[in-house]
Amino acid sequence: MAMTEDRSSMHWLRRNFLAGRMPGDPSGQVRLQTLVILRWLAIAGQLAAVLVVHFGMGFPLPLGLCLAVIAASAWLNVFLTLRYRSATRLPDWQAAVYLAIDLAQLAILLFLTGGLQNPFALLFMAPVTISATTLSLRSTGFLLAQAFTYVTLLSWFHMPLPWRPGEEPQLPSLYVTGHWLALLLGLGFMAAYAWRISQESRRMSAALSATQLVLARAQRLSALDGLAAAAAHELGTPLGTISLVTKELMRGQMGEQEMKEDLALLHSQAERCKDILSRLSRQPDGADVIYSRLPLHALLDEVVAPHRDMDVVFHIDVIADEDGASEPEIWRRPEMLYGLGNFIENAADFAREEVSVTAHYGKGHISIVITDDGPGFAPDVLEKLGEPYVTTRPRKRTALADPDSGHEGMGLGFFIGKTLLERTGATVEIGNRNDARAGARLAMRWPRRAIEADPAFPEQGEAAHKAG
Repeated sequence: MAMTEDRSSMHWLRRNFLAGRMPGDPSGQVRLQTLVILRWLAIAGQLAAVLVVHFGMGFPLPLGLCLAVIAASAWLNVFLTLRYRSATRLPDWQAAVYLAIDLAQLAILLFLTGGLQNPFALLFMAPVTISATTLSLRSTGFLLAQAFTYVTLLSWFHMPLPWRPGEEPQLPSLYVTGHWLALLLGLGFMAAYAWRISQESRRMSAALSATQLVLARAQRLSALDGLAAAAAHELGTPLGTISLVTKELMRGQMGEQEMKEDLALLHSQAERCKDILSRLSRQPDGADVIYSRLPLHALLDEVVAPHRDMDVVFHIDVIADEDGASEPEIWRRPEMLYGLGNFIENAADFAREEVSVTAHYGKGHISIVITDDGPGFAPDVLEKLGEPYVTTRPRKRTALADPDSGHEGMGLGFFIGKTLLERTGATVEIGNRNDARAGARLAMRWPRRAIEADPAFPEQGEAAHKAG
């Protein structure tokens, strides 16, 4: 039951990722306080530069207009601070508008102070880079086009560069053209680089969030499954007592005192049943799970069982590598069940006829190898497998025509499976078969003590479930 629900959880997760819907995902939103702080820094820098150039160096410039442009930016900050709470997150379009205002303010200030001849024209990169790291590709493209336009206009239209009277520099047009081209290339490169890096970071963050979400769902389902089994086991005794007492009452051959005692016993057993069933409505924890450990072959059977409806044949083998090594019992942890289940499902999707799951164990190690007879991994994908959103090709449909099994893979299965198994102490190797047959091969190896359930210390089982 739990593994079937786990497959449903994976399909739900994939659908939400394909649609871009992950709970609590703040991507595409910028904190207002961040923009306000950055704008205050820009205002302080602009004000210092204008005052030093005019009063410190004695270069004449339109001081009143420059201070008015800087003051307009400051008043915008004051308005935003009073209008919104500091923790407000701006939607993508609104943040893009405020960054566009910053670009326009900088363009006006540069127009007043020499255009592209002013070395501070480099600051056009700041709003574009901020957009590339936090906003959508559409907003970044809009701001990049705006910056290109301002840079091009300022190369031709601007007031003179502040300088000593009578000593104004005459910069060659070739130098100005080179500065213009350098700014365009720098803006494009920085925007592309920052967007790519931030996109990778967001994808990794989203995939890790998916791992945590899947693990939490798997833990709850696993604990609930064990709780139901425990409840069924415990209900056996009171229900047997109730059945026995009702048979005695049906015979009708007892005195009034005996009848009262039997009715009291019926009431106590009914209350006991009520207490047992009430546990199902409470949050389950590791102490409720009675089937917390499984022999290695039983664990593999449980992981494979939900996938036997697929049109492939599964072969499970458990082999001892050393004489005298007993078959280990494994903690029934969600990481193990879900990680192995993802790998086995992927193998079954690409297999032509069969999937083999072979476990080896010794006195100090446990390993599981999953192979299929499919086409194997393409060389260009093999090096990246295990990273989020790396996939190969669309999946096959199962025998049950599951509507979720025909969509194009997202690569999350491998990432989640690998991450969960590594959390249990496994070393995971992903590659192709090396036995002269086509197909994929996934090998996992653990130190035996990392996942073996020691019957002498049952409290470890509870700790393992809580850790999961």
